Amino acid sequence: MTFSRSSKSLLGGVALAMLAGSLAYAGDAPTPNKGDTAWMLISTALVLMMSVPGLALFYGGLVRTKNMLSVMAQVFTIVALVGIIWIAYGYSLAFTNGGSLNPYIGGLSKAFLAGVTPESTVATFSNGVVIPELVYMAFQMTFAMITPARLQNA
Repeated sequence: MTFSRSSKSLLGGVALAMLAGSLAYAGDAPTPNKGDTAWMLISTALVLMMSVPGLALFYGGLVRTKNMLSVMAQVFTIVALVGIIWIAYGYSLAFTNGGSLNPYIGGLSKAFLAGVTPESTVATFSNGVVIPELVYMAFQMTFAMITPARLQNA
């Protein structure tokens, strides 16, 4: 199959345009996928429901009726307190660079969520896939909440 001279220049122009487009795209930061973000929010809600009503009712069922309210209040208090601690310094200590102590503990560069904005993103385990950092912070916070609430009555 032979191409005419105009076909060759057209194919060359298309190839050049595709190359230029891919190079321009390579410099852009990836944007969060709405489906990934929605799934992370659903997962966050499910883990939170596992904490407050799930653990509270489970441990409440293991005690006498007169102690039910006390157990539910303990679980709710732990979840609320850990949420405040996570926002204040927990997220920063868990997910930032701690310098020479990095193998053991992070730094305080994101204490009180400094620099965490609706536009900031974090990478996932898939290459080129990001989610909003606030969603990631909330998802990780639910696990920080459920752990001491679970250990409270162990």
